[in-house]
Amino acid sequence: MRTARGHAAIGALCGFLALSACDSGALSEDERAKIASLSIDALGPLPPSPGNRYADDPQAADFGRLLFFDEGLSGTGNISCATCHVPDQQFQDARPRGLGADETDRRTMPLAGAAWNIWQFWDGRRDSLWAQALTPLEDQREHAGNRAAYARYVAETYADTYSEIFGALPDISEIPENASPFGSETERAQWSAMELEEQEPVNRVFANIGKAIEAFERTLIPTETRFDRFARAIAAGKEPTGDAAFSDLELEGLRLFIGKANCLECHNGPRFTDDHFHNTGVPPVAGLPEDLGRAVGIAAVQADPFNCLGRYSDAGPDACDALRFMKRDAAAMERAYKTPSLRGVAGRPPYMHAGQIATLEAVIDHYSSAPAAASGQSEIRGVVFTDRGRQALIAFLNTLDATPASDP
Repeated sequence: MRTARGHAAIGALCGFLALSACDSGALSEDERAKIASLSIDALGPLPPSPGNRYADDPQAADFGRLLFFDEGLSGTGNISCATCHVPDQQFQDARPRGLGADETDRRTMPLAGAAWNIWQFWDGRRDSLWAQALTPLEDQREHAGNRAAYARYVAETYADTYSEIFGALPDISEIPENASPFGSETERAQWSAMELEEQEPVNRVFANIGKAIEAFERTLIPTETRFDRFARAIAAGKEPTGDAAFSDLELEGLRLFIGKANCLECHNGPRFTDDHFHNTGVPPVAGLPEDLGRAVGIAAVQADPFNCLGRYSDAGPDACDALRFMKRDAAAMERAYKTPSLRGVAGRPPYMHAGQIATLEAVIDHYSSAPAAASGQSEIRGVVFTDRGRQALIAFLNTLDATPASDP
């Protein structure tokens, strides 16, 4: 069995080996098969969201879009999901760390294709898009609000729309204006003072806010790139033409990526991610709280009342395989973070889970030097690479940015 230590290269952009320029001649059958596996044409249909019966309801998606852009879903009245997930910036914010009511500890992740994720957040502390959508709403550095206020806001602003999708709103007229298991000391005290039967309808409305937002986010599909047009031509046995034709340098970079550089260990499939977690020796950011990554996320996703097995999920227990059978060895996951998709990566600096690395060139340097992890065990080992190999890999990664097709 291959161990994590045995990976030749793993991580946010994979390990980059000391490789000279590749021959840009005819692709082998093995290379063609690997290229086809990375194409957007291999993406397949949206996976089910077992915990959300409204996940593919068009009316719920329309409602979710309203909520996604509604600054009323914040404690300050000026923050929406789109504050950090900016539509014309790949639904992220181009900042080292997200900024809502205050700066957070981690980088904002893009949303296109997130419906295919097995786990959400860099540490996988949520197991669905709808559970993920709820978390920033009560984070005091993000939306800085609380679930009682959100339930009231929906009842006052969207009562008819909500009722058409989820059924009649429960009576929440007697609940406190501000209450939550998170938030300020006063809000937490108000929540603790509520009876369970008073908390239940608030939680139900809160969960449905997340389910509507997920329905919208499931409409955010990865956009076709130059690489996809190249891959489509190759799969059809044709010579790529127009902007689908790769330069010698781009082709060399692609061959390194799918071959000797071993990037496919982690960045595989049409979203260029294995959806798993890896310690790649990325240094912590000075001044931020200790971040142990997936080692903490394991317990957090199990404890989340909105997870697939929770009472607000629409799934039966047999439908929650990812949660039921996930790896629970926290020690093995110390400072391990989710492999990000590489689609659009060249236009999405800075890099890593807290924006520690500014450029793709610097990412290559990180994987070349392979520093020891601050704790836990890094899965990469140092390599040397040629300038040509570095240039080729970056040239290929640039083909993963979304671009409209041009005429041949």
